[in-house]
Amino acid sequence: MPWFHAVILGIVQGLTEFLPVSSSGHLIIVPWLFGWDHFEDPGTAKSFDVALHSGTLVAVVAYYRRDLSRLVRAGVRQLFRSDQRSPDGRLAWLLLASSVPAAGIGALLESWIDGSLGTPLIIAVSMIAFGLLLAIADRRDGLRDIEQFSLRDALLVGAAQVLAFNPGTSRSGITMTAGRFLGFSRAATARMSFLMSVPVIAGAIAYKLISLDTSTLPDGFATAIVVGVVSSAVSGWFAVWVLVRLVSMRGLGVFVTYRIAFGVVVLALVTLR
Repeated sequence: MPWFHAVILGIVQGLTEFLPVSSSGHLIIVPWLFGWDHFEDPGTAKSFDVALHSGTLVAVVAYYRRDLSRLVRAGVRQLFRSDQRSPDGRLAWLLLASSVPAAGIGALLESWIDGSLGTPLIIAVSMIAFGLLLAIADRRDGLRDIEQFSLRDALLVGAAQVLAFNPGTSRSGITMTAGRFLGFSRAATARMSFLMSVPVIAGAIAYKLISLDTSTLPDGFATAIVVGVVSSAVSGWFAVWVLVRLVSMRGLGVFVTYRIAFGVVVLALVTLR
């Protein structure tokens, strides 16, 4: 893989992992659009996917390092000291619980998801449909803060997150949609989505590493992996920074417009090809 292809894919992953526009959909459409075919071996594709997700995990952990440190400490104290219960400890365990539905479905249906979903047509339709759903959700009034996050909310948002296995849905997009439907403010919804991404991304990386076979990697592929990690980490941090500020000031409308335009363009290309 040429190093500049790794840079482009790393930037695409970093930007779209946290913006509500579907990273998996973009990582399929960009190579399809330019005719790139780097992954004849499934092991190579999985290795690069793990690398890109590692970069975005670094990005969100770096951005929310103070929040995450406080939540982890409070969660551990609550586990071993029942007299040390706190709002932060409760939130930490609820965020972890929200990742359970996606973890279970992902483990059970991984092969079916990889084989049945992710065509340009499905991605285009999903970008438009879930973009419109995001627009409807964002029109609702929302005053709830993340401190009001309950077990019911964790399970409902976690169940919605399962839909993100379909490329074109967007994990951050569907969690923000669910959060807005549940009455959370835009700022709380964005923060909730980012914090929820940590156990989900970390779990996905760990799951894929278990079955990863690096012996089949082509010579020189290590450079592409390093470049991909760095570019996805830098662009991922930037995406979080932008979204936190943009959502509070302008809402999610700009991403709805982008999703619909992207879907229409891909539909046109599918028709013409």
